[in-house]
Formats: sequence, structure tokens, C-alpha cells
Amino acid sequence: MTADDAIAALRAHADPARATDMAAYHKQSREVLGLSNALTGSLAEEWRKALDQPGLVTLAQGLWASDIFEARIAAGKLFIQARIRPDDHAAWDCITGFVPDFDSWAIADAVAQSGAKRLMQDPHRLDILANWTLSDHMWTRRAALVFALPFTKARHPNATEAAARASILGWCETLAPDRDWFIQKAIAWWLRELSKRDPDAVTAWLATHGATLKPFARKEAARQLGR
Repeated sequence: MTADDAIAALRAHADPARATDMAAYHKQSREVLGLSNALTGSLAEEWRKALDQPGLVTLAQGLWASDIFEARIAAGKLFIQARIRPDDHAAWDCITGFVPDFDSWAIADAVAQSGAKRLMQDPHRLDILANWTLSDHMWTRRAALVFALPFTKARHPNATEAAARASILGWCETLAPDRDWFIQKAIAWWLRELSKRDPDAVTAWLATHGATLKPFARKEAARQLGR
């Protein structure tokens, strides 16, 4: 399976009418084929099962280089398995290599699905994400929080997860003055997800820092708290 093969498979399902609507919705100037997210994900899963890690890295890089909307989304979905053995360093390097090119929430979130899995395989990578929060590139700042969403999930976090949550709440504090809508939305998303398992932590964060958020983000962050 080469990148050319994969792109041909994507093109075989192209829907020009849907592509026009998708390009407008996602504000895309790059080529859009008009595939559903489910279909793109299904093709990526098929390729993921057929290739080893070096093959997946090569395929992901080729799909990304095509700059086709669905190809970039498929590239992002190639590493979403929970574990990669013996290690996933090449996959992680591939995923993080895409981050500086982010310019679309749909593409960024597809890559984040794999990035989150690779982060949970090695939580020490949070140090890399911490540096992203200081980036001049808005999508890189946003990616720090979206990659880190799995740390909101545990109802009884272990020591590593608890420390990660404390760090990420600090990132939220750092990013809260950022007026970009996507950053505000990402903060609200992370806090809302955490509030489902640790409402006290989010209540305390909002009491101290909530006024720094835009009103819509503050409301969204507190939505599960009944405030």
C-alpha cells in the first residue's frame, strides 16, 4: 500500500457535490473529495491493519504531503491503536511533525486522536505539549489541550494522571487570556470533560480563573456543573 494507492482509493469514493459543501463548511482552499468522516476512518483502519509501523509512517507522510483534505484526515487516523510495540517513537515523531501544518480543526482533531493514544502510551510527552502552549502558532497551542483530553477521563486518577491534570489546569490558566475563539473553545472543552469526573477541580478553577475566559467559554466549561 503506497500513498498513491491510498489516494486512489480515496478518490474512488469522491462525491463532487458533497465536496463543494464540505469545502465551504470547513473553509478549505485545498482539494476536498467529499468523503464522510466514517468512510475516511474505515479506509484508514483497513490500511492500519495491513501495515507495520514503518509502513504506516511512510503512508502517513505521503498522505499528508498530498494536501488533500481527506488524505490528511486519514493520515491522522493511522496510529489510533492503544498500544504500538515494541515502541511508538516513529509514530509519535510523525504525528508531532504534522502539528506545525495544522490549519483546520477537522484535520487537527483527526491527528489528535492518534496523538492522544501515543501520549497515553508515554505520559512523559506532556513536557513536549507544555512547550506547545507557548507557540506562536494558534493550532499548536490548541493541540496541547486536545491531545491531552484523555487525562480528563479517569474517575479515580493514579498519581501520574493526577499530576498531569494539575499541569494541564496550569496550561488552561496560561492560555485563558488568549482571545482566539479556538483556544477559548479548547479550554472550555477540556474543563467540561474534566468536570464529568472531577467537578470540584473545575469549580475551583473557574472560581479563581473563570473571569479570564470569554463568557461563552466560561459557560461551556461549567455546563456539566449546572451553573
